[in-house]
Amino acid sequence: MLVSASNGAAQLCIFEQWVEPTVGAPTHWHSVEEVLTVVAGMAEVWIDDQHSVLTSGQSLIVPAHRKHGFRNVGDEPLHIHAVLASPIFEATFDGAAGLVRRWLPQGS
Repeated sequence: MLVSASNGAAQLCIFEQWVEPTVGAPTHWHSVEEVLTVVAGMAEVWIDDQHSVLTSGQSLIVPAHRKHGFRNVGDEPLHIHAVLASPIFEATFDGAAGLVRRWLPQGS
């Protein structure tokens, strides 16, 4: 986590992930817009039923409330950068009992 409510952000949550081959983020959605950028590697990314493959330097805008996810389809670790239009990471995952919240301000 680079930027979030936990270190003073008021409008953004910015983080990076390093993902091993065949692993990724399962289908989920946020109440805000998100931008995913592949820094290195190759990711299959989906929004609803539409799938794309992104490689180094490519980005995808995920509209708010749209189901999406990604997985590493390459042979090397995937490095992905994400920006959410909220200082608190909130996501709802398919099959999850409720909302997942992370990187809250201290005392929340």
